[in-house]
Amino acid sequence: MAATPLSILDLATVEAGGSIADAFRHSVEIAQLAERSGYSRVWYAEHHNMPSIASSATAVLIAHIATKTSTIGLGAGGVMLPNHSPLVIAEQFGMLAELHPGRIGLGLGRAPGTDGATFRALRRTHQAAEAFPNDVIELQRYLSDELPRTAVNAYPGRGTRVPLTILGSSLFGASLAAQLGLPYSFASHFAPQALSAAVDYYRSNYVPSQAHPTPYVSAGINVVAAATDAEAEALFRRTELDRIRRFLSRGREQDLTVEEASQLFDTPAATEIRGMLKHTAIGGPERVRSELEAFAKFANVDELVTVHAAPTRAEQLESVRIAAPSDVPRA
Repeated sequence: MAATPLSILDLATVEAGGSIADAFRHSVEIAQLAERSGYSRVWYAEHHNMPSIASSATAVLIAHIATKTSTIGLGAGGVMLPNHSPLVIAEQFGMLAELHPGRIGLGLGRAPGTDGATFRALRRTHQAAEAFPNDVIELQRYLSDELPRTAVNAYPGRGTRVPLTILGSSLFGASLAAQLGLPYSFASHFAPQALSAAVDYYRSNYVPSQAHPTPYVSAGINVVAAATDAEAEALFRRTELDRIRRFLSRGREQDLTVEEASQLFDTPAATEIRGMLKHTAIGGPERVRSELEAFAKFANVDELVTVHAAPTRAEQLESVRIAAPSDVPRA
């Protein structure tokens, strides 16, 4: 039985003491390593007003990474469509598809990817989220090769048929993806609760489309891989503390130290944050691959989107290398 295809979600994280420029250099390294190591694609997510995540201008980052790689698939995982006009996204990703044929994908999410104040700064309204299904259909039309039906069309964009994926962490996204006959990706790397229900609903209610006659599901899983199982377990503990520190530092004038985060480890807030890491593959080369395959079977998915969650970019890079698809020589 062939191993489940692996992709990567790279958040372009800015590590403590590092710069945004450093984060982008590391993202290039990760994409190049992923290309050599047999990963299917690398996704970049739209987040705003988060000092530790630098992937806000998703299309720009994809364009940069595409010039530094040659074959690996690249895409948004995802663009938060309520933040944008469908026409603008069609133009951006249509341009990427024309520049890098066959390599560009577009995942679409309904959440704003930020806080309320930043959502307002983006000049969006809550009604924009309610229009998400219609916006997806509008975007599909702009990217199609049908004859123009209105006075407005996407150039570039029309005829590129950039592959679309619906992202979600609830039954809403699963239902929409099933209705439209599109691939579906569940965000179980941070929202594990509804994974099984959403995947089951999507598969049971899927309406075949011309582009996708059968359902296709991917799911996010955190990965903490190291040289040995013991090293990986120690690294996961540090990963939990780093996640607690970053989340509970929001809105504070000064970030929590690791020691302060450790003191909060068992508080209700920290326990909830740690729960986001429920689906995490931890271990050395053999164990981490075994855990990835076990999760793919449990989740009933066609592809795994790995999120290498270690605190430092160097550790993330090593995790990418160790967890690489088993049928490809280690980079």
